[in-house]
Amino acid sequence: MKNECAALSPHSWSKIMSLAQNDDIQIERVRLTKSGLTISGSFPLPPLARLSVDDLVFIGSFIKCHGSIKEMERLFGVSYPTIKNRLNCIAKNFDFLDICVSSSAPDAASDALDKLNNGEISVDEAIKTIKGTD
Repeated sequence: MKNECAALSPHSWSKIMSLAQNDDIQIERVRLTKSGLTISGSFPLPPLARLSVDDLVFIGSFIKCHGSIKEMERLFGVSYPTIKNRLNCIAKNFDFLDICVSSSAPDAASDALDKLNNGEISVDEAIKTIKGTD
């Protein structure tokens, strides 16, 4: 039986991306497998499909860890700021989602609270960071 949910393996996707050499990839035909309906046109890849294989593995891991940065630290053997920086870099690919506050102060407060929650800083250090007196 044919698996209708089959997707490209990371290896084959990597080959396609290397052939593209950072050129835009357009999808020209889409076929719905159950109905056999074919749609032709020029469709850009969705933002998630434009990510590198490394970024896809990172995001997949983040989802499997239920968004736990602490678990990601353990899994990848890197620090909290490294995970946050990687997430911030990947998030830039999703500019159509305008859910972040543009000011850096809420980010600093959120980071301080996350670090406090993870036992990385003291309450006093968190307060200083949130007040901006760090």
